[in-house]
Amino acid sequence: QVQLLESGGGLVQPEGSLRLSCAASGFIFVFATMGWYRQAPGKERELVARIRSDGNTVYADSVKGRFTISRDNAKDMVYLQMNTLKPEDTAVYYCNANRGGDLFWGQGTQVTVSS
Repeated sequence: QVQLLESGGGLVQPEGSLRLSCAASGFIFVFATMGWYRQAPGKERELVARIRSDGNTVYADSVKGRFTISRDNAKDMVYLQMNTLKPEDTAVYYCNANRGGDLFWGQGTQVTVSS
């Protein structure tokens, strides 16, 4: 079955960096659109970034210029490099796979930005 396993979250100071990773299995990764979403306490889940199979990327306005999504089709991995982190980036970050309209989610990894 489809599995998405996130890693790389943690506590970081403002202006710091983190790199999230998502290991995918159970589907043909190269054809899927992969994304990162986040959900802060009391807020709805929101798109952070996504990357299509052709490498086309989309970012939320709040992270443009600070976050970079990438994928390694040889390893079935997707990454989110987060730089210049802000306290408002604090949330649980979820890896998402869109396979022909079917959506799959990882369990999430906590990112906390605080001094």
